[in-house]
Amino acid sequence: MDLDAAFMISASGLDAQKERLNVISSNLANVDSTRTPEGGPYRRKDVVFSTVDTGNSFESALSSITSKSEQGVEVSDVISDTRPFKQVYNPQHPDADASGYVLFPNVNPMEEMVNMISASRSYEANVTAFNATKNMALKALEIGK
Repeated sequence: MDLDAAFMISASGLDAQKERLNVISSNLANVDSTRTPEGGPYRRKDVVFSTVDTGNSFESALSSITSKSEQGVEVSDVISDTRPFKQVYNPQHPDADASGYVLFPNVNPMEEMVNMISASRSYEANVTAFNATKNMALKALEIGK
């Protein structure tokens, strides 16, 4: 693995975690949204990660065949959570049905906070790996002086 591949792997992780944090913040912003343009309450979203080849050189193609490939991560899809909506009795709410129940989004703020902490820690780990690679490159340049 060369330094460029190490930088690309860390950068792909940073980008993927940034996308995850954006989806989590959208979920938290819509925790009480009972009306969306699509109709009905907001439905929680989640990201799906997949591996991505970080290089297109002959070396990376050869190493992917020998299963020593250098792969990063990317957000391959943003999916909607299919769990049921929360049903709350509130006959004064403007979105209440005939029986007085309101459907609220299937977003659990505690779950989103845990996911946010996890994404934040993953982002920090990628920053640390990126900085370690940068320091190794700088030390290698000092050897050449």
